[in-house]
Amino acid sequence: MNKFNILFITLLIIGCSSNNDWTVLFDGETVTGLRGYRQDSFPWGEWEVVDGTLKTLPGHGVDLISEKVYKNFELELEWKVAVGGNSGIFYYATEEGDNIWQTAPEMQVLDNDVHTDGKNILTSAGALYAMIASSELVVKPAGEFNKVKIKAYNNNIEHWLNGVKIVEYTYGSKAMWDLVKKSKFNKMPLFAKATEGHIGLQGDHGEIWYRNIRIRELY
Repeated sequence: MNKFNILFITLLIIGCSSNNDWTVLFDGETVTGLRGYRQDSFPWGEWEVVDGTLKTLPGHGVDLISEKVYKNFELELEWKVAVGGNSGIFYYATEEGDNIWQTAPEMQVLDNDVHTDGKNILTSAGALYAMIASSELVVKPAGEFNKVKIKAYNNNIEHWLNGVKIVEYTYGSKAMWDLVKKSKFNKMPLFAKATEGHIGLQGDHGEIWYRNIRIRELY
């Protein structure tokens, strides 16, 4: 085998390894790579670890973001809400606004059966909040865990819920901006302007449980 072939195989192995390396943000005990929105550290006192989950404290709440910014990525986690619960998973977030939702698209996290947002398909669980409805209603009821995958690669965004792809769109496309114009985000000049950003978990909308949070960059 010549030197060129050895170098090619080495680079191929390195590339495949990088593409499959997961960063665990929460493993049931330890939080790594997350902090409070517009804060320097993790907001203990707003969130706590309970039975292998990362949970908001009743009556408290602050959003979490990843310390690192991501462009092409695959995010996996599980969530459950209390009856009537509401939260969200954000991506491409910046800290330019007072609130994370002023800059970042959101995958809705919700008790569809009780919360009023569940009556609107554009704001039901799994939707690209206020813009694209879930193609299928596969969410589990309050108190049960739902498994999420969000994949972003070359501006193609996928929302997966419980093993089903329920939303797909092109980030930054004319079709997306047409949807923005019809939504409340039309009045938010910072919304969806970043081409990379933080991952976020909404913590100021009541009790929510997250677990098995991990992310990997895609190349």
